[in-house]
Amino acid sequence: MEALLHYFENIPSLHRVIIIVGGLTVFWIIEGIVPLFGFKYHKWKHAIPNIFFTLTTILVNLPLAFLFLKASDWVMVNNFGILNWLPHMPLWLYTILGVFLIDFIGAYLPHLLEHKVKPLWMIHLVHHSDQKVDTTTANRHHPLESVIRYVFTLMGIFIIGTPIVLILLYQSLSVVFGQFNHANIKLPKKLDTILSYVIVSPNMHKVHHHYRLPYTDSNYGNIFSVWDRLLGTYKKLDTDKIVYGVDVFPDEKANSNIKDLLIQPFQKYKRPTMTDQS
Repeated sequence: MEALLHYFENIPSLHRVIIIVGGLTVFWIIEGIVPLFGFKYHKWKHAIPNIFFTLTTILVNLPLAFLFLKASDWVMVNNFGILNWLPHMPLWLYTILGVFLIDFIGAYLPHLLEHKVKPLWMIHLVHHSDQKVDTTTANRHHPLESVIRYVFTLMGIFIIGTPIVLILLYQSLSVVFGQFNHANIKLPKKLDTILSYVIVSPNMHKVHHHYRLPYTDSNYGNIFSVWDRLLGTYKKLDTDKIVYGVDVFPDEKANSNIKDLLIQPFQKYKRPTMTDQS
């Protein structure tokens, strides 16, 4: 565990890029071998706006990374935050608990709020408007959403008392898990179900991308599925009933155009409709 943490504490920027590109490549290939949905689409053309937003996410986070470092240094020097107030524990437990808490404050909580607060939902809409969800959808976030997620993670550093190494480890895990659970891959249902008790599995997250409520407002988890199960936001839906996108923004051409996606948060709010569950 010490060697792992030492690596992430000093991880070169090139290695972080390799993790992003490598994950996309691996899941892209698997999608071609065992796809969940047989999309009739030009895969590279579909990927262009999603890769664009992946790059904007990187561009937002890189200049602000020094704030993570400053905040982490401060909480460690001042012995501030949950991890620093707990009794001494084994390094492996400290690491798991830290990543677990970051996942809640830096990912689950802002994601939940983005679905409940109208202006935030309009920003998050860029992610949900993809009507062909695949591994490239994972980082399809408007630059404003990247800032929102950044602020919550920064807040999490102070609340949790997180050293920078756990932030860097979490971000790398988050990228890979996001690519995994968005990927258009077909896992054996039993395996997917077993995985979903611990982590956000592909089928579990696909429910979140269903085009109508209440399924859109469920399964907010990023890495760990326990938050949805504990807080009552977990839902199941057979994959053959899932339709991607957002019902009140059905224009697939606009939802695939970078210019339209950049101004999407500033459109008039449209109330999503509820699926009949009877």
